[in-house]
Amino acid sequence: MSQESMTRREWLQRAGALAVGTTLAGLGSEVRGQTSVSAPTAPVALARCESYDLPLVTERLSKTLDQIGGLRKLVAGKTVAVKLNLTGSPWNQALGLPASRTFHVHPNVAQALAILLDRAGAKRIRFLEGTYSVAPIQQTLRALGWDLAALSALHTPVEFEDTRNRGPKPYVLTRVPGGGDLFPAYYLNHSYGDCDAYISLAKLKNHTTAGVTLSMKNNFGITPTALYGQHEQNENATNSRVDIFHEGKTTPAAGLPQEVDPHAPRLTSHRVPRHILDANRIRPIDLALIEGIETVSGGEGPWNGGLALQQPHLLIAGRNPVCTDAIATVCMGYDPQAASATGPFPGDNHLALAAKHGLGTNDPRRIEVVGLTLAQARHPFNWEPKERND
Repeated sequence: MSQESMTRREWLQRAGALAVGTTLAGLGSEVRGQTSVSAPTAPVALARCESYDLPLVTERLSKTLDQIGGLRKLVAGKTVAVKLNLTGSPWNQALGLPASRTFHVHPNVAQALAILLDRAGAKRIRFLEGTYSVAPIQQTLRALGWDLAALSALHTPVEFEDTRNRGPKPYVLTRVPGGGDLFPAYYLNHSYGDCDAYISLAKLKNHTTAGVTLSMKNNFGITPTALYGQHEQNENATNSRVDIFHEGKTTPAAGLPQEVDPHAPRLTSHRVPRHILDANRIRPIDLALIEGIETVSGGEGPWNGGLALQQPHLLIAGRNPVCTDAIATVCMGYDPQAASATGPFPGDNHLALAAKHGLGTNDPRRIEVVGLTLAQARHPFNWEPKERND
């Protein structure tokens, strides 16, 4: 199956829709192991965008998407899911600026994408994010400055779902092809399979554990915190996934798939890159979009010290998320082929691991770049982690 396009039927063939009860019992063992295959390549488009002015963002994003084949073939007549990057709280600020100008995807970029999906004939648009709030996701979006009235005025219906828990339908059990690097299978909110095209709309940032957080790292947030934020299932939980996925301090509840290797290192720099791989194999990205008009270096949010404002004024798009993230990493002034515990990577380089697994190439020499040249787009972030674990 192509990693660039995954139909709803293909996704459901991989997954089984199961209602998860209190005990989560009855799951069988999973196939383990992974086969290395050649890493495919796909073009990546780079565009300059000087501000968040909505007409400007819409025009630049439209041109960028046209340079990699346009939207119509991908989305016409289809339900399109868009995974956002809205980590943390809507009331957090960074460096005295709102989240949307520093560590969240800006609402005008999301609105511009919706406008273009509407023009391309999408049947339904569904914005997704796993928040850390029990409030309705629409309330969170309004607090972030989203214009929900403008979105509702589009011809294409626009929906929103907080995927931190089960939602209105049963969880879906999705097995990792080849057995997984951290876990063999995961339960997901139905929305990640109940779509015909899946877009990762990410922010151009550093990450203290993954080094860079781009379209692939954005997929880390698809797993529900109701199941993976603590040992016991709790549909009202607003915890992070640190104890289970980052540090391995505890395990998922009995009945959920358990770790492939319970004796694997408890280092976050080992575990986080492997969960990124798992997340991108259970929900492959059809279109990777990265917003880097304004952002921060030094970490993924204000809970990290030492942040600095960056203004790359970039929009980045590609059909293969590994290729897209590799080029974005070059734009940030880093080598996407850097060895473990070098460059921005405190431990394993998840882009190199993804290439080894055949998800896409991280070699920028093999990736066609359209629009701006790499030299024109390069905006060094000049950050490296203080601590490394190889």
